[in-house]
Amino acid sequence: MSKKGRKTELILRYFQGSKRYFACAAAASFVTTALNAVTPQIFRFSIDEVLGGSGYGWLAENLWLLALSIVAVAVLSGAATFVTRTCTARAGENFAKNMRDALFVHVQRLPMSWHDKNQTGDIIQRCTSDVEVIRNFVVTQLLEVFRTVFLVGISFGIMVSMNRNLAFVVLLFVPVVVLYSAVFYRLIARRFTKADEAEGELSTVVQENATGVRVVRAFGREQFEMDRFREKNEVFARMWIRLGTLSGLYWGVGDLITGLQVVAVIVLGAVEAVRGNMSVGEFVAFASYNTVLVWPVRGLGRILSDMSKAGVSFERVDYIIHGQEEACGETTGTCGEVRGKIGGETKSRICGGAEAVSGNAEGELPRSMDIVFSHVSFAYEQGKKVLDDVSFSIPQGKTFGILGGTGSGKSTLVQLLTRLYELREGTIAIGGVDIRRLPLSWLRSHVGMVLQEPFLYSRTIRENIAAPVPGASLEEIREAAKTACVDDSIMGFADGYETLVGERGVTLSGGQRQRVAIARMLLQKAPIMVFDDSLSAVDSQTDHQIRKALKERVKGATVVLISHRITTLMSADQILVLNGGRVEELGTHEELIRREGIYRQIYEIQMSGDDREQVKR
Repeated sequence: MSKKGRKTELILRYFQGSKRYFACAAAASFVTTALNAVTPQIFRFSIDEVLGGSGYGWLAENLWLLALSIVAVAVLSGAATFVTRTCTARAGENFAKNMRDALFVHVQRLPMSWHDKNQTGDIIQRCTSDVEVIRNFVVTQLLEVFRTVFLVGISFGIMVSMNRNLAFVVLLFVPVVVLYSAVFYRLIARRFTKADEAEGELSTVVQENATGVRVVRAFGREQFEMDRFREKNEVFARMWIRLGTLSGLYWGVGDLITGLQVVAVIVLGAVEAVRGNMSVGEFVAFASYNTVLVWPVRGLGRILSDMSKAGVSFERVDYIIHGQEEACGETTGTCGEVRGKIGGETKSRICGGAEAVSGNAEGELPRSMDIVFSHVSFAYEQGKKVLDDVSFSIPQGKTFGILGGTGSGKSTLVQLLTRLYELREGTIAIGGVDIRRLPLSWLRSHVGMVLQEPFLYSRTIRENIAAPVPGASLEEIREAAKTACVDDSIMGFADGYETLVGERGVTLSGGQRQRVAIARMLLQKAPIMVFDDSLSAVDSQTDHQIRKALKERVKGATVVLISHRITTLMSADQILVLNGGRVEELGTHEELIRREGIYRQIYEIQMSGDDREQVKR
């Protein structure tokens, strides 16, 4: 589809619920335009027929009736303008709301690889400022185009009926205005694109500074951040100054052309009136129509120039709208309805949505939680392989440990398991079913994950823990918190579970944030639980308590532990050691320490003599 076709499709798609308001605004606008065309005719009639003594003496004695007619036209025009503005506001806000909703929902469904390539500030810019530019153009400026065309048609038709030669002179100026506006349209489009991109970069700097304020303060980076912001702000300001200069030139040239048009009509109209080719009343009416016509035509030129901004915003929004969503699974091929048999009962699922009982099963869901990685290789984009021919299996209900250096691919393994990134080589299966054939909603509701740097919302601790189960009772929330060994810490706060967490959880310590995130995942009651180095910020004793509580209270779950601590992994049923993206070792703790390998080397480094005796006991 062409760019023009995609823009039209974009407009029509989000005009649902706004079409009647837009039609009402257009009709009211046309009424206003028609009424504005009546006023100059009242002037002409008053001068030529009433004051000229052509048999309307009674009106000459009651000029207030003519004044009243002008007031009546003005009142009706004002009422029509009110309707236009009101309907335009409703149509515009509905249109913008529909577009913002669609953008936000679509962003939620875009894969992590897309988010990796796009800055947060720029995404915000596209979903807010660019949507507003489109709204303003589609609802306000596009309506103005229709009104201007209608006005030109009416006014020019009346002007031709009064004096063809003078109307032809006015007509000569119209293509001049349109031509120079088209030239500026192209120039402004390029500069607005750069200015919009500069604004996105500026928004990114502000967003990164606000979210990373602790790091900025801790390392004394305030001056660096201020310099970085000042540099981006200077570029942004310079772009808009250039755009303003170009706009000033556009309006200056436009004023010159408009002035020449007005002067030409007055001079030539006076000549025509003196020669008797038109009456004084017609001359005044013609000049009025010219004045009425000049500014909308100028406005049409402005709209053509502003169209460049809307065109850029359309392309920026279209980039998000046409981003490829995550594939839900081969049972449907799209993020639509997915069916499967769960415990003998057939249910349907919407990608990311709720369940509903359905009639027929189109695809079987896993009947066990056995996990099998078979010859898995992965690289981010076209870079070096992060994982290279990795194979292992995790039986249901077992605890599986993963150890490896930085960049060895530990986190990538679990991100592939939850399909945050799509697997390209090899297979990952749960219960014998390739995860690429599973609905994302099912997969992510059955695989709970806690990251090393957990994200907490700026809400209460209770709301953060209850995020996966909004209707959870306080008793259920506290039970999960006790298992995560964070209940005592929470109850130590003045407001307990109603304590407000600062942005990204900054009011809590690193260990508290991790334990709150663990409690949140435990409340999900997922049959597969992944701890991606999520115990790194707690001390060894708390680490031991959490793992002990997990064994006692979360029985039957498959647990995947990623850690740099040998003490965290040594009780696992099996331990995988990764090195450079490849499987280096695989076995139990006792088997691995008997080998001369990486695991034993790390064990020797981390475990002091006292620690070893304590472990033996």
